[in-house]
Amino acid sequence: MRRSRETNARPTPITERRLGMDRRRKSPFNRRGLFSAGRRESGRRYTDRQRPLLADRYQQSLFGVIVLILFLSVIDAILTLFLIDHGAIELNPIMAFYLGVGPYTFLFVKYALTSVGLILLLLFRRLFLRSMRIFAGSLLYLILIAFLGVVSWQLYLIHSVIT
Repeated sequence: MRRSRETNARPTPITERRLGMDRRRKSPFNRRGLFSAGRRESGRRYTDRQRPLLADRYQQSLFGVIVLILFLSVIDAILTLFLIDHGAIELNPIMAFYLGVGPYTFLFVKYALTSVGLILLLLFRRLFLRSMRIFAGSLLYLILIAFLGVVSWQLYLIHSVIT
């Protein structure tokens, strides 16, 4: 606040000296975290924790869940190929198309689609899905349970085919 020339006058506000737009960029993505260990695990403020945040570090339990899902996805693909050789059919039309192209293409597409989906869920794990009333990160655990069920079912089918 600046005082005017008269001694008894009230102070007048200093005019804004900045011109134009704010030059600082606001990006949720931390480029430094790509090349160093990074330190951002979550938002510091309550409002930061309410919106999606791309973090540099994640919990070890998430890493374990993601590795298990990828492992079960590969096991699912291998067991599917075994069951196809013994007379089963693929019900998923997208994967049936790639199965017709070839077994290696089928394995690659299955792994790639699973990986992309897991990366997206990991990045947006703090996003609250109102329609399901859960956080997106919770879907990782549901996917793990679903893959365990699918692989268990395939092992049962293989057991019934062999005996």
